[in-house]
Amino acid sequence: MNKLVKAIFPLILVCCSMGAFAQKEGKDFTALDESVKKAGAMDTFTMGTISSILTKKLTDKTEKARAIFDWIAYNISFDFKTARNGNGEKNGSTDVLKSRKATAAGYANLFQDMCSSAGIRCLTVEGYVKNNVEDINLTKPEINHVWNVVQLGVSPDAWYIVDPCWGSGYSDPEFKSYTKAFNPDYFFATLTIFNWQHYPDNTAWHFGPKPKGRNEFYDLPLIKSAAYELGVKSFSPNKGNVKVKANKPMTFNFHISTEADVNKVTLAFGEGKKITKKDVEFKLNGNNLSFSYKFPEEDNFPVSVMVNGKELAVYNVTIEE
Repeated sequence: MNKLVKAIFPLILVCCSMGAFAQKEGKDFTALDESVKKAGAMDTFTMGTISSILTKKLTDKTEKARAIFDWIAYNISFDFKTARNGNGEKNGSTDVLKSRKATAAGYANLFQDMCSSAGIRCLTVEGYVKNNVEDINLTKPEINHVWNVVQLGVSPDAWYIVDPCWGSGYSDPEFKSYTKAFNPDYFFATLTIFNWQHYPDNTAWHFGPKPKGRNEFYDLPLIKSAAYELGVKSFSPNKGNVKVKANKPMTFNFHISTEADVNKVTLAFGEGKKITKKDVEFKLNGNNLSFSYKFPEEDNFPVSVMVNGKELAVYNVTIEE
């Protein structure tokens, strides 16, 4: 998978100071999201025409960017075939609109072009993401993802992060199947959580609290989309590869939002068709979610932490006698 996206698109290097990165504003986009959904696929229209239709009645640039994000998320699906073949020629906006499929680069390029057409400054960012536990502690990774940064207002430091590819849906750990699912958390994403999931090749685009370097990023567990809903601020274990003694409790802690509602915690063991699940007792003390589990025998497998049925974090656990 890590070789799939390299050379699909040009690396955009920008030298600028980003001392104060703007955070996501607390806006309600419900009506706008529904309006964009009703606008439909607009199959026969050009990129510029679609962008104009989506944004011409909007005066706020945040809403314009959101409308573009929504439309792409609703109407473009991930293109596994092009990603596997490494065909960068199919990642231009025209090809994406024609096929209604894109790799991460195609999503980012289309979002950039539509934003530019609407008068919004937007750039693409190459970088790294972890797709499964095999990527934990990867020492020589290759660029395998692309997302966007958007500048709003007059300040050169007012940048926001958007990942239109992950906002459109998700794949399985083996990168063999794709589920279409609108995810607004990747529009003006929460920086701390986004930085647990993404690492830019050009660190000029690394905003907010973040790992100290790429190796530290790859040392982390896989942090999943439920982290946004729960407002996760920190977690332990904070290493993706974990060793534990058989029949000795392994303790998990997640510092979450005080507004988060937790009604069930589940551990999923293994991967593929061999996954088994077990609900565990948990404690929610203020904004600290904690629980422990004893692994009965020597083994090694991925362990996924699920909260309210949604995946939160994935570890590679080795149980020793």
